[in-house]
Amino acid sequence: TAGNLLCGFIAVIKCIQARLIVDLGEYAATHAQLAWIELYTQAVWLILAAVVFDSLDGRLARLGGRTSLFGAEFDSLADVVSFGMAPALMVFFLILAPHGEFQWFRELGWFIAFVYLLCGAVRLARFNVITNPMLYRAALETTKDFVGQPIPTAAGPVASLVLLLLKMAQKAKDLREWALTLPLLLILVSFLMISTVRYPSFKQVNWETKTRFRTFVGVFLGGILVWRFQEVAFFFLFLAYIFYGLFAHYQRGVRHAQMRALRRKVVKMRQDKDQ
Repeated sequence: TAGNLLCGFIAVIKCIQARLIVDLGEYAATHAQLAWIELYTQAVWLILAAVVFDSLDGRLARLGGRTSLFGAEFDSLADVVSFGMAPALMVFFLILAPHGEFQWFRELGWFIAFVYLLCGAVRLARFNVITNPMLYRAALETTKDFVGQPIPTAAGPVASLVLLLLKMAQKAKDLREWALTLPLLLILVSFLMISTVRYPSFKQVNWETKTRFRTFVGVFLGGILVWRFQEVAFFFLFLAYIFYGLFAHYQRGVRHAQMRALRRKVVKMRQDKDQ
């Protein structure tokens, strides 16, 4: 958890440094060796590293039997910095606070970034209440899914999309052509974090399960391909997780509608029989 918080803190610093370089002020004059693209790229990797730390701390705590309410609260505070403040600040500085033209977009930009941060904080607060064993013990023992998109998987696609856009910028492509993708993605994940759409938690996955050699080789090769095309692969992996939850939610709604229709049909048949 401390590693998660450290990554988020340094990512915020990198975003501020990158913005100061872009502003071409006194800081840029005294730090001519720094490049804003490199600083934003470092911030992205720090956020993704925080995702790894966040996934490890809970699993290690469960394996060691050291889970506690204090640990859950500390983890949430770290998540607000790493997956709330850092991505919101990065997107605001990079896209939502433009120079020169489109100054009107700045006023809308800070609001969009704040909505993302607010929804992330609400999502974490709701998670702590739902998973509190003193309040919802029965629900805690039966559920295997997250209610609403987890904030690390909301920050992941935002950070990976920034990484993709920065790669495009290095190839002399204009970021303004893709400027609307980040705000739209922020709005989407903000809504999903406070929604009731269920997402798999992977907490029940047994990583010690034996597997076939062919499967192991396939996973290994897939990992190599992901790393080779990391700018594209990371974004589409996170995007696949987002739309998996939406598709499963749609299927669940269809099944419930079919069950309700079947119940109404059965009730009507019984009423007709009684008559």
